[in-house]
Amino acid sequence: MTVAIMQPYFLPYIGYFQLMNACDRFVVYDNIQFTKKGWINRNRILVNGRDAYITLPLQRASDFLNVCDRHLSDEWPVERKKMLNRITESYRKAPQFEKTFPVIENILMHNDKNLFGFIFHSLIRIKEFLSIETPLVISSEVNIDHTLKSQNKVLGFCEALNARTYINPIGGVELYNKNDFAQRGVELKFLKASDIRYPQFENEYVPFLSIIDVMMFNDKDAITGILKNSFTLT
Repeated sequence: MTVAIMQPYFLPYIGYFQLMNACDRFVVYDNIQFTKKGWINRNRILVNGRDAYITLPLQRASDFLNVCDRHLSDEWPVERKKMLNRITESYRKAPQFEKTFPVIENILMHNDKNLFGFIFHSLIRIKEFLSIETPLVISSEVNIDHTLKSQNKVLGFCEALNARTYINPIGGVELYNKNDFAQRGVELKFLKASDIRYPQFENEYVPFLSIIDVMMFNDKDAITGILKNSFTLT
């Protein structure tokens, strides 16, 4: 059993889905503190050849609440129409627009105002579209001591899910110790994405955009190739 764990990100970049596709169970944190200026409620798309943010507006609340306790603002029904229009204007001439836009529209029109519920639904829709078979697991539904922190918490998830391998994005290489994992019977691996490039109209390539961008410019066979081959495990 191979496990990976990530925060719930809004329409994240392709590396998120590479990680999801590389494991047997993909845990998504719901009981984790919301962070401002991260990727939980925003991402970037291509607008006139440059990156631009799309953001889920949230109700005002304490900065210390968990993601599962945050909600979309009352203005969201109006704002999502603006977001859909912006995506349409930015990508309507993209080669895969006709196949991709209905998926994005379904995601943005989803009526769950709970932030985690909204994002979790979006991850399910994207993974279905990309034919990723890995089951998603909500963190709070796993029977561990949820007061554990960092590496100990990850090991708690691994033990509860009978994982023999844990995969983390390469950015966490300084956070975890392979020997500590090995002592608990878990092999620690890191996923490093390759340099992924594809034509974005006639513009200079802008990397690390939302999965929306990948889906608009690449057919499913090309994306499947990226998911399976454009990374290394160390």
